[in-house]
Amino acid sequence: MSGGRNPRGPDALARPVIPIVPVPAPDDGEGVSLYEAQKKIYPRSVNGLFARWRWALVFLTQAVFYGLPWLEWGQRQAVLFDLGARRFYIFGLVLYPQDFIYLTGLLVISALALFLFTAVAGRLWCGYACPQTVYSEIFMWIERRIEGDRGARMRLDGAPLSLEKLVKKWFKHVVWIGLALWTGFTFVGYFSPIRDLGLAFLQTRMGSWEVFWVFFYGFATYGNAGFMREQVCKYMCPYARFQSAMFDRDTLIVNYDAERGEPRGARSRREDPAARGLGSCVDCSLCVQVCPTGIDIRDGLQYECIGCAACVDVCDGVMDKMGYPRGLVRYATQNGMAQQLAGRALWRRVLRPRVLVYSLVLLALCVAMLASLALRTPLKVDVVRDRAALSRIVAGGRLENIYRLQLMNATEAVQRYRISASGLPGLAVASEDEVEVGPAQSRWVALRLQIPYGSAAPGSHEIHFEIQGLGGDAHVIEKSAFLVPR
Repeated sequence: MSGGRNPRGPDALARPVIPIVPVPAPDDGEGVSLYEAQKKIYPRSVNGLFARWRWALVFLTQAVFYGLPWLEWGQRQAVLFDLGARRFYIFGLVLYPQDFIYLTGLLVISALALFLFTAVAGRLWCGYACPQTVYSEIFMWIERRIEGDRGARMRLDGAPLSLEKLVKKWFKHVVWIGLALWTGFTFVGYFSPIRDLGLAFLQTRMGSWEVFWVFFYGFATYGNAGFMREQVCKYMCPYARFQSAMFDRDTLIVNYDAERGEPRGARSRREDPAARGLGSCVDCSLCVQVCPTGIDIRDGLQYECIGCAACVDVCDGVMDKMGYPRGLVRYATQNGMAQQLAGRALWRRVLRPRVLVYSLVLLALCVAMLASLALRTPLKVDVVRDRAALSRIVAGGRLENIYRLQLMNATEAVQRYRISASGLPGLAVASEDEVEVGPAQSRWVALRLQIPYGSAAPGSHEIHFEIQGLGGDAHVIEKSAFLVPR
């Protein structure tokens, strides 16, 4: 500024100034990456008790997923969510959009069950039954069958391009894509009758939305289970982030017994580790090699751990070979490890008040939902006023309102219903009052209600429709309004 005057006052020159020093660019020519480079993980195959449990759940969940759409119940698919007809069939249940409360209850029960399992045993769901884990296990099994175990896969990826490498890679991806598309086809089969869907596929006349969802779900399966794998568990799944809020020191997690294992070190089978001042850990790194997320369990609790216990199985195998007791890596709580608790003492801490409260609330919700399903009325009714003719005077000097009733039969048999109305003096049904509705069908009925002219004051009057099943226990009362003009 002219005259050298400082516009900020005399104290501005005395303020400290933080210098900005430019950082020189790296000389390697690679530049600065905004994202961390991820090293590919090659999980090693493992056998053991928890591996057998994991595969048992893989078979169980996939038998249910792939087999359920092919089951028949009477003359229809046993489980079908028919969005076009707005009906959901679950074995003997026929649900309508008005039964949305049951979906809400199911979601609340699922969330509470997740909280319960996490409080008891951490990411147990992730390690054994999560679809990401299940399909990753299946895709890795296919990969091992075609390319070999961990060492063979690493050598194949590091080898230059050859005919053997090309054939193995292409064959693996063809099998992956086939399984992914079959998974997408099965998924769509829950929303469109799967037998008709299969026939439409063979005749190349599938609908556009069906084709889209088969490929979309198949592509998601192929990408998540074939390529992303642990990245989904570590970075995309929100459960990995908020699980720490549900953990405490009495949660069962996979733990490394550092007091027993340290100091770690290699040794021969005949050597006495105590004579060398070593712990039980032989530092073989097999626990890292079998981990599907690539962590070292010996570093303590980490959010990436999905609780699959692959490290427990492989470590127990090493302990057996060395002649040491099992359990160097095991399911335990942090308090249990610190206090050397085991058996009943450990489980008394696991089954703490928080877990018991979760269990009681979950049990109460399940009982309430099952009771509601068992006692629900197999009839749904919607009442809509005819806005084209709100109120009119008809022959005989009577005042008439017209309504449209939607009757939804939630049984799989033909039902007849009688409709009546009450709430005003002389109120009568002037149209047909008995209606037949087909099995698992809905029907719109135009209904005319009449009262003697002058029998009610001008304004809106509350009335009630009563729909009674003939030969059944269906009984529904719905309210509406009868308009009397001035």
